[in-house]
Amino acid sequence: MVLGIESSATAASAAVVEGDKLLGQYYCNTATTHSQTLLPMVEGLLQSLGKSCEDLDLLAVSAGPGSFTGVRIGVSCVKGIDFPKGAPCCGVSTLEAIAYGGIACEGNVICAVMDARCGQVYNALFQVENGLLKRLTEDRALSIEALAEECKGYGSELILFGDGAALCHKTFSARGARLAPESQRYQQASSVAFLGRQMAEQGLAVSAAELLPIYLRLPQAERELKRKKESEGN
Repeated sequence: MVLGIESSATAASAAVVEGDKLLGQYYCNTATTHSQTLLPMVEGLLQSLGKSCEDLDLLAVSAGPGSFTGVRIGVSCVKGIDFPKGAPCCGVSTLEAIAYGGIACEGNVICAVMDARCGQVYNALFQVENGLLKRLTEDRALSIEALAEECKGYGSELILFGDGAALCHKTFSARGARLAPESQRYQQASSVAFLGRQMAEQGLAVSAAELLPIYLRLPQAERELKRKKESEGN
């Protein structure tokens, strides 16, 4: 039985899966901070399923990229839940969780893209083969223009997922790229849970102490401090 937690962007969700079955999922997309919603969401979900933390065999969380605050809250939440139990944990790529929404798009290329601000997007490309995601790239931060140039050969095989999908579609649509349906476009805790289970089966689970956020670039405050130091150095 796997608990999945997702809080890398505006929405937050929690899900419990057992084998290939989704037992339940809570999803909240409001202005409330994740620190206020995640733990009550997990508690309510487990109660509605008649389960407790003791029943969990694995905890999975979207570990980034994404909102620095949201990712930290999600990882911290898993660490807190797991502290008395000591179950294995998996930090799932947010971009892979986004791409999992297109798992039924056999033969297509899934472009998972998040708005990273500052003229960049977080992105990874995946091919769907035999119902599984095959990575074509690592997670990275790059400009929309650079991503468009890289993807120009895929044409209508390319499907855009994630909160940066609509932003990219303005550029990509001229080359035939498609926009995923709204209901399937964004990352969810159920995807995190299923991917976490796959990671555990591959021997990639870690302890709660070893679970860390995945940052593709420094937080804005650190970037500004670095620029200031470089400017003062000149």
